[in-house]
Amino acid sequence: MRVSCLAFAGLLATVSLSTSLSGQRPDDQIDARSMQLLTEGRAAKAAGNLDGATDLLETAVAVDPRNRGAFVALAEVADARDLPGKAIRLYREALLLEPNDRAALAGQGTALVHKGALTQARANLMKLKTLCKGQCPEATTLAAAIQKGPPITTAQVDPKPGVSKE
Repeated sequence: MRVSCLAFAGLLATVSLSTSLSGQRPDDQIDARSMQLLTEGRAAKAAGNLDGATDLLETAVAVDPRNRGAFVALAEVADARDLPGKAIRLYREALLLEPNDRAALAGQGTALVHKGALTQARANLMKLKTLCKGQCPEATTLAAAIQKGPPITTAQVDPKPGVSKE
């Protein structure tokens, strides 16, 4: 009796394990709905509809969190909105999925330059140069952004000091 219970439990565990493994998709197979949303989001971004693009791209990531292209496109939208901190985080998400993504490395490096993190941007440039093994546009663009440096920001000054706005 004991042996048959143990054998049945082992059989049940084996069937459960094999069923769960066969139901998973490989990492390189992205959900088609997510890819369609990515295409629509890129089109909305190209048309200048940043709010619509953000909505579509966030939905693409929700449908399939392994959609690296959606993370990169979301980061580009954040760059367009002058949100380098958010862009850095989104590029990092893309790089967690594929550490050698040249577009994500270059984009993150440019966003780092905008935040003033030149040392980290140079590290991205070095990684890009090792990946390219020659000339590549991503490394050239990032090198130019590093050379230019972070944007100069000034405090907003009241045009008429001493005059109250009441």
